[in-house]
Amino acid sequence: MSTTDPAPFPGQRGTRRWLTPDEEAAWRAFRRMLVAVTERTTKDLSPTDLSMPDYDVLSTLADRADRRWGLREMAEKMEWSRSRLSHQISRMQTRGLVDRLPDDTDRRGVVLQLTPAGLAALREATSTHLASVRRRFVDHLSPEELETIRDLATRIADAPG
Repeated sequence: MSTTDPAPFPGQRGTRRWLTPDEEAAWRAFRRMLVAVTERTTKDLSPTDLSMPDYDVLSTLADRADRRWGLREMAEKMEWSRSRLSHQISRMQTRGLVDRLPDDTDRRGVVLQLTPAGLAALREATSTHLASVRRRFVDHLSPEELETIRDLATRIADAPG
């Protein structure tokens, strides 16, 4: 089969550009790695009573010196929809991990703030999470491979989209 075939669906324009066997093998290996590392690090985090989305939100809030983010900006940074982040924040707010505050610069906006309880939960979970990341990812790679992965991941993540 050629790598380009006419589109088989009526009304579809152009051609479909199929993956070569090497491209498909690389894509499938990448997906398998992504799923495996994500699932395993998520499982390793479970004894901390934080989910991976909880950890992602708390660690993102902790990145700022004042531990605050506008909801819109934080959703963009995390590459989440505002709706997804808002629902996640609602669940975390009931547990006392984060607060929603009015945005003084935008009446319709919301500012998210890490609470002392959220910071304590993050600090408690961090050593577990870091050990998992080492065991599931870092320890399998040489310093050169880590640099290559960092460079490739940055290029792909920063590509216009």
